Amino acid sequence: MWARASGQLFYRQGDGMMAADVALGPPAVVGKPRQLFERSYRRSPGFWANYDVSADGRRFLMVKNIDEAVAPTQINVVLNWHEELKRLVPSGRP
Repeated sequence: MWARASGQLFYRQGDGMMAADVALGPPAVVGKPRQLFERSYRRSPGFWANYDVSADGRRFLMVKNIDEAVAPTQINVVLNWHEELKRLVPSGRP
């Protein structure tokens, strides 16, 4: 992933999140990669990344692994939620 505002390239290597500074220009120069942190996050099932990085390179959005023993066993589906929202937060319009 490219963090456009920070000029850094981020990638996963095993459970580690890596970063390398990139200086664009003829020629482009890529700095020495460094490990930012290491944690177990869900791996992508394909060739695409299942995480994202903010433009400034300071925040990451990643899918956390869950323990199957504590995984939710039910899903609640709320129908007509917009009607409930209108009731709870009236718009003040006639």
